[in-house]
Amino acid sequence: MFNSLLLVLLLGAIAWAGAAIGLAPLFGVVLPYVAVVVFIAGVIWRMVYWAKSPVPFCIPTTGGQEVSLDFIKPNRLDCPSNTWDVVRRMFLEVFFFRSLFRNTVADVRENDPISKGPRTIYFSSKWLWVFALLFHYCFLLVFIRHFRFFMEPIPSCIKFLETIDGIMQVGSPRFFMTGGLVLVGVLFLLGRRIYDKRLRYISLFNDYFPLWLIIGIISTGLCLRYFDKTEIAQVKIFVMGLTHFAPVTTAGINALFFTHLTLVCVLLIYFPFSKLMHMPGVFFSPTRNLANNSRRVRHINPWNPPKQYFTYAEYEDTYRGAMAEAGLPLDKQPEKAAE
Repeated sequence: MFNSLLLVLLLGAIAWAGAAIGLAPLFGVVLPYVAVVVFIAGVIWRMVYWAKSPVPFCIPTTGGQEVSLDFIKPNRLDCPSNTWDVVRRMFLEVFFFRSLFRNTVADVRENDPISKGPRTIYFSSKWLWVFALLFHYCFLLVFIRHFRFFMEPIPSCIKFLETIDGIMQVGSPRFFMTGGLVLVGVLFLLGRRIYDKRLRYISLFNDYFPLWLIIGIISTGLCLRYFDKTEIAQVKIFVMGLTHFAPVTTAGINALFFTHLTLVCVLLIYFPFSKLMHMPGVFFSPTRNLANNSRRVRHINPWNPPKQYFTYAEYEDTYRGAMAEAGLPLDKQPEKAAE
């Protein structure tokens, strides 16, 4: 955990110091182009690799009654039997995290009054679903709001989104609710890994690093907006220059902006090779995108190599002499050798 935190701090410090000593074009121009190329190429490579991977078995995750007799009501969401059921299931999974909503937690209760000893209990846990939904949707809205730096004029839909997001205006500049809520959501996800001893035991560097990286991106973004402010108009001119492949000077832009931009670029580079690829990966998961119809439809294992069958007639032709000597019954007796 601390190694990943130190790495994020080191990356931020390098970017801040580099921008302060005149290396802003490296962190503001070269790195963003490299990050975008790596991100696009990496995502395409992973998706093509998944698309080409054979699915040897019908292995959808089920959690309800499958389609059987007419008088038994099936659970078509948890046990889809056709393509339409799979589409509905995927829609709820992608947009509402339905599997997290149905999440249960197992715990051992010591000195249970019923069993007079330790007893395993199961209970529903909705907090993970709430904060995961909060984080992902707020992150999406923050991402969409940032398109105002890439477009001129700003589309009316983005202006409307900003108006709704900042409707509870507090001070100046206007406070965007999603900026604070996304930080709350990611802090919950990080705290869950730190304070849950069982989850902490199985957590690795690649579990903590993206969380600290996202916290660094959000924190530097909030600082740029509310504390160590930078000139928004100048930042937009700079970003528009990158978008049109005509970079402009970085003079006058706060060094903290390049720290924020560098952390975003690191996230883009890291994304295709990390667990964050679960976003497009869910569409390639056979546990989610297959119908539970293995009793009605035959599934052929694509990994099975072609077989060279050896018929009994061919077997007898090959071993007829030995079978005759052993006294085994034959469909065709061996020919007697010419005298």
